[in-house]
Amino acid sequence: MESRIILASSSPRRIEMMKSIGIDPVIKPSSADEILPLAMTMEQAVMFLALKKALNVERLWLKETDNLQIPTVIIAADTIVYKNGMIGKPVDRDDVIRILTLLRNTSHDVATGVALLKPGSSKRSVFYDVTEVFFDDYSDEEIRDYADTGEPWDKAGGYAIQGTWGKHITHIIGNYDNVIGFPWKKIQSELKKNWPEINL
Repeated sequence: MESRIILASSSPRRIEMMKSIGIDPVIKPSSADEILPLAMTMEQAVMFLALKKALNVERLWLKETDNLQIPTVIIAADTIVYKNGMIGKPVDRDDVIRILTLLRNTSHDVATGVALLKPGSSKRSVFYDVTEVFFDDYSDEEIRDYADTGEPWDKAGGYAIQGTWGKHITHIIGNYDNVIGFPWKKIQSELKKNWPEINL
């Protein structure tokens, strides 16, 4: 039976990951803000924001489609870095320098929340994954040079594990895909367990 996966993101990393395993999702970026209404733990925050994105895309999708017969799942994700508090995407060059100085020669957590939602129904799954990432003792000059590359923008913590800054990661404890921002193994396991109508 035909089924449909809607990815609530325009992230090239998430799109590329899905396509690399043979899935061609419908790309429907969320327009939801990333504001938290109250104090939350790292795990609560990423799950809340992932569900917020999924619900936003559901509203948009239901306005546009007249065919709810095809089994459909919306997949939304949100990733943050945590070290003495939650760290999102850097706002400017100084913020990149501040973040990477804080993370130098120590470890931090990367948490990704995921929401799976069936449009027009109450069916949903919300969960998270956490990976501990260890950085080496890079120099101030290396931070400044990297901040000038343009690569840190739109990335939680100002870096991507698969990017040029990945050379400063000594090791991780947990799921590599989660650091990219899309813990596919965990998503796939949940879909196979509780969403048998979706073809993988």
